[in-house]
Amino acid sequence: MIRLENISKQNSHRILFFEASAALNRGEKVGLVGPNGAGKTTLFRMITGEESPDDGQVAIEKQVSIGYFNQDVGEMSGRSAVAEVMDGAGPVSTVAAELAGLETAMCDPDRANDMDEIIERYGEVQARFEELGGYELEGRAREVLAGLSFSQEMMETDVGALSGGWKMRVALGRILLMRPDAMLLDEPSNHLDLESLIWLEEFLKGYEGALLMTSHDREFLNRIVTKIVEIDGGSLTSYSGDYAFYERQRALNEKQQQAQFERQQAMLAKELKFIERFKARASHASQVQSRVKKLDKIERFEPPKRRQTVSFDFPPAPRSGQDVVILKNVHKSYGSRTIYQGLDFMIRRKERWCVMGVNGAGKSTLLKLVTGSTEPDVGTVAVGGSVKIGYFSQHAMELLDGDKTVFESLEDSFPQAGLGSLRALAGCFGFSGDDVEKKCRVLSGGEKARLVMATMLFNPPNFLVLDEPTNHLDLDTKQMLITALANYEGTMLFVSHDRHFLATLSNRVLELTPEGIHQYSGGYTEYVARTGQEAPGLHS
Repeated sequence: MIRLENISKQNSHRILFFEASAALNRGEKVGLVGPNGAGKTTLFRMITGEESPDDGQVAIEKQVSIGYFNQDVGEMSGRSAVAEVMDGAGPVSTVAAELAGLETAMCDPDRANDMDEIIERYGEVQARFEELGGYELEGRAREVLAGLSFSQEMMETDVGALSGGWKMRVALGRILLMRPDAMLLDEPSNHLDLESLIWLEEFLKGYEGALLMTSHDREFLNRIVTKIVEIDGGSLTSYSGDYAFYERQRALNEKQQQAQFERQQAMLAKELKFIERFKARASHASQVQSRVKKLDKIERFEPPKRRQTVSFDFPPAPRSGQDVVILKNVHKSYGSRTIYQGLDFMIRRKERWCVMGVNGAGKSTLLKLVTGSTEPDVGTVAVGGSVKIGYFSQHAMELLDGDKTVFESLEDSFPQAGLGSLRALAGCFGFSGDDVEKKCRVLSGGEKARLVMATMLFNPPNFLVLDEPTNHLDLDTKQMLITALANYEGTMLFVSHDRHFLATLSNRVLELTPEGIHQYSGGYTEYVARTGQEAPGLHS
């Protein structure tokens, strides 16, 4: 269906692809993986024709429709969310726009004289709209938006008034409604809450076209894809299986390659030793000659290319008292919206609470109350003795000084620390070499998140409060953070939509629902087993 044949591509001095080949066949669901900057987005752009390979070709079967979702959604305004999503569905959207215009004209007193023509035209357009399945399309568009957590009210809102994250969902909705022959999805799981993520998972499982996607959510990949294409060092390698299979297979391949390399090195050392020892003896001249020739002809094995993986170990945090935070009779409202009414909640040392709830249930508000970023209207929030809070919020990323470099930001936060330890800290969080000289304003979302985390964890708090800490992190950095937090000795309260993160790190669940607030001992895995659902908004 779509074939990449011996493609080569260079970006300035960087070789992204060298004589690389891969294929996307009908009905296949493929995960595209590789380190940041390896060329995943470039590959998508070559398939859509936005970029061309320097050599080789991208072959696409005739009449194959392609839908491409990426993180750059562009300008959207002037239409409701539902109209914008329907606009992705081709000719029917043009007819829908005319129909809406005629409906407006019918209500316009200034056009009373044209009413006969307007009504006649309305009848023609309405018939065409029906013929194209327009009414079912609107129903499907609303279904897709509801799946992506839009309320009925938001569906009618002008897209221009929505935040960036919600605009992303509208752009994703357009592609999903289009149901093209092939879907290219670049990070569709970003900016989605857990309910939307699970809905999208089910939608994509039922999608019959070919799918090529990237995602930083391993659980999401594991449940959808049946093949992985890895970009690494300019080549494309295919693995038939899910992401977990790919990880195991890659590790096994590396192990075999290392063993092969070591065996050959031992053999070469032995041969070279013989040559060195007997090269001056005339009696061994022919043997030495034949061994030299043999070595010249041998195809040398390379050691496996090791991915640079960073690891971070927490310095031990000072011990806090047993009672970390106590909330008593807490009431909190924003305008007419009541978030909490008489909340009693207590966190004890070494507990790791994950907070579950649909959008607007009050997850971030709880974290703000606990950290003192917002005050309760009624009631008290008492932080225990010797508790040192580290708070990661999306807001913290916006507060970075754009004119400072990564290194200057760390120096400002820790004026007493030596250069060596700050460089080591930067390295742990993926800022190596010249990266520390980057200005904060040019950092990507993932880089900003890593810098904020590095600042928060250097002088470790004994109580971590984390609001969607993995939102912008790639798979490797996310795994590094999970491994580090699994060994962390302190207390945690966090919100995340990453099920691997939730399952690995929580030992308590606080569920916020319209029916009330429920506390569960045991972590996310036990919560799923007990409730039979992966998120509170999925009550059947």
